[in-house]
Amino acid sequence: QVQLVESGGGLVQVGGSLRLSCVASGGTFSNYPMSWFRRAPGNEREFAARILSSGTITHYADSVKGRFTISRDNAKNTMYLQMNSLKPEDTAVYYCNAEIPGTNRGYWGQGTQVTVSS
Repeated sequence: QVQLVESGGGLVQVGGSLRLSCVASGGTFSNYPMSWFRRAPGNEREFAARILSSGTITHYADSVKGRFTISRDNAKNTMYLQMNSLKPEDTAVYYCNAEIPGTNRGYWGQGTQVTVSS
């Protein structure tokens, strides 16, 4: 069983930056492809970014491409999301996800709130 804890959310003005962290425990972190999802008020949870186990391959939703950077440090069991040029539409609860290899299941954190004020 893997436990995920997100941190780094907060209130920021338009154009500002935040860095989210997701710390994993209870499993072999380097085995898991990891992702960030987000859920804005009244919306479904949506994909934001994904990074494979080695950290060398990443994918982004079009809405964040060029502004957000996903990374991981397997030695620290931690994944990051650097968010720059933030927009009001980035306001959401951000969740990290660890994919169980070979399945369509995964582990989720409790989420961290990001609010971008205009």
